Amino acid sequence: MAEQAVKAKSGKKEFVGIVKSDKMDKTIVVSIETLALHPLYKKYVKRVKKVKAHDETNDAKTGDRVRVIECRPISKEKCWKLVEILDRAK
Repeated sequence: MAEQAVKAKSGKKEFVGIVKSDKMDKTIVVSIETLALHPLYKKYVKRVKKVKAHDETNDAKTGDRVRVIECRPISKEKCWKLVEILDRAK
């Protein structure tokens, strides 16, 4: 489930990840997994990055697969915005 950063037409980074938390109002925590090649051992290592994203309608729930895009800083830690929900959690 490792996703690479994709540049949107606007030149902003776009990631696909899993929602880990939706407890905050209009904010979700998205976990983004990437594969990185270890420089010495030449094996792929899974890297996990958690970002806070703005969800205006509080639509995304824990376990959903979502697409987020870079945006201007909305608060101290929130500079990503929810674009779409790809898969709903079962």
